[in-house]
Order: sequence, then C-alpha cells, then structure tokens
Amino acid sequence: MATLNGSTELSPLPAAKALDAYYLEARSKLLDLAGILDRIGRGAESVTVGHDPRLTRIRQALEILQDGSGGRAERVQQLFSLGYEAGWERPQPR
Repeated sequence: MATLNGSTELSPLPAAKALDAYYLEARSKLLDLAGILDRIGRGAESVTVGHDPRLTRIRQALEILQDGSGGRAERVQQLFSLGYEAGWERPQPR
C-alpha cells in the first residue's frame, strides 16, 4: 500500500496468519523456558533461589505475557533493562 509521500506503509499480519507463522517458534521457546525452570527447580538447594531477583523478573515477565493489553515486548524489555544512571561511564577497551 503506497502513501502520499511514496513510501510503503506496512500493516500487521492478520492474527490468524501471525499465529500460523509463529506458533511453532513460540511453542519451542516456551518449551525451552519450561525446561530451564524445571532445571532450576530440581537443582540442589533450589529453595535458596526462590527470591533471587533474576527469577523474580522471569516470573514477572511471564505475568506480562499473560496480560492481553498489548505492548508486551516493550514491557518485558523494560523489566530486564537497567535504569538510567546520569553518572554512567562508557567502559574503556582493555
């Protein structure tokens, strides 16, 4: 579809086509995540990591994925991103 300035306007895939296109990839990634969580849960002293902030973020991300309000990718990205630090210094090469 062309716009007035001559560029092409992209429109999202219809939901059924998106599901067809990405279902197997999503299934695979969910199975990978389930396996990772199982390995953590079976690990020695797994109760000690129950409140680890990384695992907490993973659980929060899963809650975001359950939310149907949209913007999930951005919200998950923000969850795992570091906050802005005004005094941050760029790492120097070794």
